[in-house]
Order: sequence, then C-alpha cells, then structure tokens
Amino acid sequence: MTKIEYRTLNDLAYDRIREGLMAGSFHPGQVLVIRTLAESYGISTTPVREALQRLVAERLLTLLPNRSIAVPALEAGKYAELARIRCELEGLAAELAAARVRKATLRKLARLADDMDESLAARDHDAYRRQNQAFHFAVYGEAASPRLFEMIQDLWSQTGPYMKELFGAPAYEPKANEAHRSVLAALEAGDGVRARAGIVADLTVAGTFLVPHLEAVEGARRREAEPA
Repeated sequence: MTKIEYRTLNDLAYDRIREGLMAGSFHPGQVLVIRTLAESYGISTTPVREALQRLVAERLLTLLPNRSIAVPALEAGKYAELARIRCELEGLAAELAAARVRKATLRKLARLADDMDESLAARDHDAYRRQNQAFHFAVYGEAASPRLFEMIQDLWSQTGPYMKELFGAPAYEPKANEAHRSVLAALEAGDGVRARAGIVADLTVAGTFLVPHLEAVEGARRREAEPA
C-alpha cells in the first residue's frame, strides 16, 4: 500500500513540473529548488527530487556542473528546430481534428479566443499563455491520435519556457490571437487543410518575433561573458 501511494506522489510531482514547463511557468535557465517545489505542491522532497531526475533523463531539464537542476537556457537555434517539428505535428493534429471536432469543443475554442483577446487587452500575459495552451490542446485532443498528442506534449515541454520571452518582442502582441480565429473558422467548416495552415501560421508568427529576440539575448549574454 505504501509503495502505491509513494508512486502516486512521484507521478504527481512529475506531472506538476512538466505541466509548469509546458505552460511557461518557469524561466529559461531557472534553477529549480527541490524544497520550494515540494512546499508549493504540498508533498515531501523525495518525490520531487526523483521527478526532477526523471525530467533530466528525458532532457527536459539540465543537470548543472554543481549538481543543481535547471530549466535549459535560451537557444535560438534549438527553438527554431523545435518550431519546425511542431508545425508538422501540430498541423497534422489540427487537420485530423477538423473531420471529427465536436460542437462542444468549438464552443470552448470560441470562448478561449475571446478570453485571449481580453487578456491581451489587459496585458495579462500569464493568462494569455494558459488560454493559448488550452486552445491548442483542445484542438489536438479532437484528432483522436493519442501517440501524436503525447509527442506534441513533449515538444511543448521543451518550448514552454521560451514563451516567457515571447512578449519581449512588443510587435508580437497585436498578432498573438489572429491565427486562432482562422483555426476556429476552419474547424467550424470542417476544412482540415485550412486548419493545418492556421496552426502553422500561428507557430510561424510566434517564431518570426521570438527567434530574433532570442538571438539578441544570446548575443548580449556572449558579450557579457567576454573578458574586458
């Protein structure tokens, strides 16, 4: 009985940290403090420690030379590569979803699109990120392809921390919700090709603003590291 409960806590810690990565709750390069995480989740430190080690093994977190565990640092090239893969897989999921999306899901997507407009108007970027994630995964859940869904989750776990930087490019904000409306219209029409194109457009627009910002951050970091 004890073993089953312990395993449940281990999985809980793993799921909560991974969800945080997907949602952009952690900053790139942030060192994760075991005790702080354990207190925030209301569990002991051992399940959190083992969950972090599992995420390091999955390359979602990084083991530093001092044995601390951190969110991977910003890398423009890595993000660009992940974005290309996401376009293919998430575009496919949206295309599959168009043939079977339920009316209840369409209503949910419409509400989320409205909520994102309100969050952007209020400059509540944390709320926008949560709503954006909910929108995308509501679409992908309609694809009825569990292995594809899992692969997309893995990609979001790797790119989520980058979303903290997205609104560092001010010109992105007016564009942030445009493609979601296109995706919703395509799904309402049952048009898989347009739904795929809408998702690809959404990811492409984000990358257009984010990659130059990441390159600038990387350049500034290199200059700071250079000897005087």
